[in-house]
Amino acid sequence: MQNLESSEVTLFREYLRIKTVHPTPDFEGSTKFLKRLADEHGFQFSVYECVKGKPIVILTWPGTDTSLPSLILNSHVDVVPVEEHRWKYDPFGAHKDEQGNIFGRGTQDMKSVGIQHIIAVGRLKKEGFKPLRTIHLVFVPDEETGGHQGMELFVETESFAKLNAAVVLDEGLASSDDIFTVFYGERSPWWVKMKATGPTGHGSRFIEDPAMERLIRVVNKLLTFRKQQFEELQRGIAECGMKLGDVTTVNLTMLKGGVTSDGKTFQLNVVPSEAEAGFDIRIPPTVNLEEFKKQLDEWTSSEGVTYEFIQNNMVNKASDISSDSKWWKLLKSTLENIGCKLDPQIFPAATDSRFIRNKNIPAFGFSPMNHTPTLLHDHNEFLNEKIFLKGVDIFCTLISALASAQ
Repeated sequence: MQNLESSEVTLFREYLRIKTVHPTPDFEGSTKFLKRLADEHGFQFSVYECVKGKPIVILTWPGTDTSLPSLILNSHVDVVPVEEHRWKYDPFGAHKDEQGNIFGRGTQDMKSVGIQHIIAVGRLKKEGFKPLRTIHLVFVPDEETGGHQGMELFVETESFAKLNAAVVLDEGLASSDDIFTVFYGERSPWWVKMKATGPTGHGSRFIEDPAMERLIRVVNKLLTFRKQQFEELQRGIAECGMKLGDVTTVNLTMLKGGVTSDGKTFQLNVVPSEAEAGFDIRIPPTVNLEEFKKQLDEWTSSEGVTYEFIQNNMVNKASDISSDSKWWKLLKSTLENIGCKLDPQIFPAATDSRFIRNKNIPAFGFSPMNHTPTLLHDHNEFLNEKIFLKGVDIFCTLISALASAQ
């Protein structure tokens, strides 16, 4: 079976076996791997570190007109942790079953896309294609931990400015049917930690306005808003094909309170003087972020509850997909001409594209994986080798069109 396997699939499986998993990703191993491929294809190779130990690797193929803004193909090297006992096979073994399904962390998110970029550009180079625009293949280190030590810092550097980006391709999602999703924006991730304080006392008394009650009143306001957004999504799905990325999601992810001396055993007859809650809120670019923050201020201040942002962005731009957008029109027509059915959407989670879009650079999330269950961050993440190879063909067509744009 191994002897009959495409060399491109073998390369993909080799990449999967490099354990770039948090909290101790093997970036040394991945950088050596990418350096080897750069040498094999004759690409320029460079490494930047905005944070020590977090390499940003760039493979470059200069265009025939280096004065033109470039095409950037972005992917992240890091992957999320696994619960090994819940996997059918070793999550870093790149096992391939009889159906050609390749199992491994990163098969969908997003080592497949990174390798497809390299294979597609390498194939074009071998076939004699001459890109008008320079092509930069960028591999970033920490997208899965928020991008704060990778792309967020990198877009502020002179090194990024010198890439002179015209348009960027980044990650998308798998789709279970024959349609390919393309993401032109994403929801802003707000991670909020709330804290209430109040009087303490014996659990047998009516303690007036304790911390836990204050906090719960704010929590209930947010959960009421959550229900409203869920109902709006259900109506929208039925009436106009609304997607998850079109509404704001609110999830209570942490609730903490109680008095304990050892961190384990709670004193149930003592009213706690402090209580905390944590929320993961995702806000689409159609929402005014300043207005949303004012609403959050009102909900908390009315109950005497304070909050802090663990993560938030007050700017959340989307890329233009109107008839006036030359890059969207070119991407759309190129893919449709080879039979790809497209569904442009707002990405429901967050990727490094948000930092790029906020620099007024158009960025589109596209992972050519249709007829595939969405399994990013899930157990038994896999991608079929035929879908993978078809994705390489698609990227060859798309990259050549974008890199040839006048």
